[in-house]
Amino acid sequence: MKAILALEDGTIFRGESFGAQGTVTGEVCFNTSMTGYQEILTDPSYRGQIVTMTYPEIGNYGVCEEDNESACPQVRGFAVAEVARLHSNWRCRESLQDWMTRHGIPGIEGIDTRMLTKLLRTKGAQRACLTTELSEQEAVAAAQAAPPMAGSDFVTEVSTPQVYHWEEESRDWKLPNKTTGDLSLYAELPPIRYRIVAFDFGIKRNILRCLRRDGFDVTVVPAHTKAEEVLALQPDGIFLSNGPGDPSALPDIYAELQKLLGKLPIFGICLGHQLLGLAFGGKTFKLKFGHRGGNQPVKDLRTGKVAITSQNHGFAVDDSSLPEDVEVTHINLNDGTVEGLRHKTLPIFCVQYHPEAAPGPKDATYFFSEFIGLIEDFKAGKYNS
Repeated sequence: MKAILALEDGTIFRGESFGAQGTVTGEVCFNTSMTGYQEILTDPSYRGQIVTMTYPEIGNYGVCEEDNESACPQVRGFAVAEVARLHSNWRCRESLQDWMTRHGIPGIEGIDTRMLTKLLRTKGAQRACLTTELSEQEAVAAAQAAPPMAGSDFVTEVSTPQVYHWEEESRDWKLPNKTTGDLSLYAELPPIRYRIVAFDFGIKRNILRCLRRDGFDVTVVPAHTKAEEVLALQPDGIFLSNGPGDPSALPDIYAELQKLLGKLPIFGICLGHQLLGLAFGGKTFKLKFGHRGGNQPVKDLRTGKVAITSQNHGFAVDDSSLPEDVEVTHINLNDGTVEGLRHKTLPIFCVQYHPEAAPGPKDATYFFSEFIGLIEDFKAGKYNS
């Protein structure tokens, strides 16, 4: 079946339908990763968006449910140059096409994704309509009528409705060792060292796995949980997760976070980083086309080291708006935007990118260990003066 992707500026991309049929609208964005399409499709940070991949062939290793970052696909639609007709992976359970059909996610293939990406880089992110039903004129009108990402709150849609304790499989994969007789596929988990509360703004499962692997016992709470409810749980620290949409559209959330500043050690990732920037009294702004992919270079200003990072965000913290007691620790080497913050006197730090996504593959995983160090320093009284 034929499908079209229409942009709000009137540009039309004609291709073939795969996955589910129907009509969806949302902001169209591009991701430069070569692999990881399943993690991308199930990342709650993509809520409200139509994603296109710059890598030409997608779907060659099928879908493995264990690799989902959430319970179901979160994107509105998917646009690729070509869908693999055959998939090969000993862990996969079904093809990408069948999985998308089962979950009701429409896709379009056979379009010029390079042209689409260049258009978005030049003109900026655009609203779009992916459809197998509408005419080209109707699809353009639908794209123009779609709500913009700026001002949109998708966190309420993806956050957990109730408190829960993370108890899912968190062990790291490892290779069997025939020499020693250790044929297990998983490494052992460390003992619990500290209890933390994680705000779910659209949290990825691998973040929870990484936190458990570093010795954290994790209780996950809804996005709109009050500060006093968090403190009543008596955690050793607080984690702020990734999530979708515009951080400035969440004033009730960062108002609650302001009440937690200085009370406990806090570590934030992605949207959690942006919300901390707002809680500090700073501002955020929308990027022209966002940072999405596994090849974003980030410099640690404290050490001079550069890490290749995985990112997925369309907004950033305005460094000129931050108070003097907040330090910029990391910057993006492509455009100089803020990638990390640390409070100079309070036990708080955050990063814009995803240390759990392992594009380096482990360039940035040290942040979870830094969180442990922050908690230990706080318990030792180093932040009481």
